[in-house]
Amino acid sequence: MSRIRPLACLSLLALWSLALPGHAQDGQMPPPKVGVVAVQPQAVPRIVTLPGRAVAQADAAIRPRVGGLVTEILYEPGTALEAGAPMFRIDPTTYRANLTSAEAQVLSARAALTEAETSFSRTERLLGSGTTQAQVDASRAALEQAQAALQGAEAARTLAQAELDWTTVTSPIEGMASVAQVSVGDLVTANQADALATVTRLDPIEVDMYEPSARMLSLREDISAGRLQLTEKIEATLTLETGETYAATGELVAPGFTVSTSTGAVDTRFRFDNPRRLILPGMFLRGQINLGTTQGFLVTQNAATRDRTGQLSAWVVRDGKAVQVDLTDNGTYQHHWIVTAGLEPGDLLAVDNLSALTEGAAVTTVPVTVDENGVVQDQAAQPAPADAQPAPAAE
Repeated sequence: MSRIRPLACLSLLALWSLALPGHAQDGQMPPPKVGVVAVQPQAVPRIVTLPGRAVAQADAAIRPRVGGLVTEILYEPGTALEAGAPMFRIDPTTYRANLTSAEAQVLSARAALTEAETSFSRTERLLGSGTTQAQVDASRAALEQAQAALQGAEAARTLAQAELDWTTVTSPIEGMASVAQVSVGDLVTANQADALATVTRLDPIEVDMYEPSARMLSLREDISAGRLQLTEKIEATLTLETGETYAATGELVAPGFTVSTSTGAVDTRFRFDNPRRLILPGMFLRGQINLGTTQGFLVTQNAATRDRTGQLSAWVVRDGKAVQVDLTDNGTYQHHWIVTAGLEPGDLLAVDNLSALTEGAAVTTVPVTVDENGVVQDQAAQPAPADAQPAPAAE
C-alpha cells in the first residue's frame, strides 16, 4: 500500500499539469507569441553622418607694413574687434618727416611746372618772329618733364602718407583678437615673419566634413538609378563633442573635388551661424547631411542582425510561420535601417521575442508599435485617447 499511494499522487499531478491553461491537449507547447509590425515602403530622408572639424572663416595674422619701435598696444586681448580697429602703434617720427619732405617736393614740382607752362606758351607764340621750331620743341619737352616730375612727387607723397598711416596697425577683419606677441618698446620690421597678433572670425564658422570616396561613388550611383532624390538645397546639422545637437543649420559652401591621398576622403565645407561662439576652430564634430529622400522600408535596428560577413537579416511572419529573410540596407534613419530589398509591402516584421523564433515554426502574432527611438511598445499598454469614453461598470 505504501508504494501504490506515491504512484497515484504522481499520476494525479501529471493529469493536473496537463489540464492547466497554456498546455495543448496533445502535450505540445502552443506557438510562441511574437510582436510584429506591418511594414510598408515610404519616402525616407537620406541622411549621412560624417566626421568634421571646425575651421575659422577668416584668420588674419597681424604683421607690420613698416618698421620701427612699438609705442602702444591699442586693444584688449580676447575682445571682439571691428574691421579697421587700431591694434598697435609704431613710432611715426620718421614717417611724418618723410611725408613733410614729400609734400615739399610736390610744391617744388608744381612751381617748376608752372614755369615750364609759361615758357612753352611764350615760345609757341613767338614762333616765326624770333623763335625757331627747335626752340618750341625744346620748350614742349621741358613742359612734359615738369609734368612727369610733378606726378612722381605726388606719388612719393601718397606713399609717404600711406607709410605714416601704417604706423597705426589695424585689424583687416572683424573677429576676436588674440594676446599680443610683442610688448611696448619692441622693434618690428616691415612684413616680418612673426605676427604681432591674430584676429579670428568666429561667426559664422565653417566645418569641413570628410566623406569616403567609396560612399560618394555609391551616392552618385543611387542618384543615377533614381533611388535617391536630391533636395534643392543641401543642408547639414551638427552634433557637438558633448552629444548635444547644435541649434543652427549649415549651408553648403563648397563641395570637394579632390580625394585625400592619406585618408581617401573628400572634404566638403559647410557654414554655420555661431553667434554664441560655441564652436571654436579645431573642434571635432559630427555632421548629419540631408541629401534627399529614398524609397525603402524602415526596420528598427533591434529587429535585425548582421552575420560575420556583414549580411543584414530579420524575421518576418508569412502564412503564420516565421521566415528569416536577408535584407539590403542603404543607411540608417532615427534608429532604423533603411531597407531597399528583402521585404514585401505588408510583411509582418517580428520585433519582439525574437529568441523564440526558428525557421518555419508556427507563431502567434501580436500587433505592437515601435516609437521614434526604436523601442517596441505594446499596443494594449498604450494609454487611451483623452476623448475616449469610459466603459460602463458591470452590474
